[in-house]
Amino acid sequence: MQNLLPEPPATLLPVSEEADAALAAAVEQDADDAYAEVAARFPTYSAAWAALAGRALTAGQVVPAYAYARTGYHRGLDQLRRSGWKGHGPVTWSHVPNQGFLRCLYVLSRAADEIGEADEAARCAQFLRDCDPAAGDALASD
Repeated sequence: MQNLLPEPPATLLPVSEEADAALAAAVEQDADDAYAEVAARFPTYSAAWAALAGRALTAGQVVPAYAYARTGYHRGLDQLRRSGWKGHGPVTWSHVPNQGFLRCLYVLSRAADEIGEADEAARCAQFLRDCDPAAGDALASD
């Protein structure tokens, strides 16, 4: 059976040039403290939380990775809702401001799996694919 209702338009998170610049500076410093300062200064900016989560997961610090990713995920959901998202519809990977949220969702899925939360890992992986299959493909190849 085919769904005859149109899919809602993609939700695009707003650009934050100041937060983007702060994160770029943290990348140059390549230190956990620099990333933490960005997250503290811009707590609604999921890209900072995603960077912290990714660094923690890479370092084998699964519980901090889970916590950072969950924080960024929830802050991203708040922003999506403020941007008109109604709980479904595309959140496109090609729109760079969406990538922080999508990265948090990806790391949350991986970290949940590592701590034995298989149901949450599966839900997050499916949610990522539902947002944009390109996000899952891009992040899996990172």
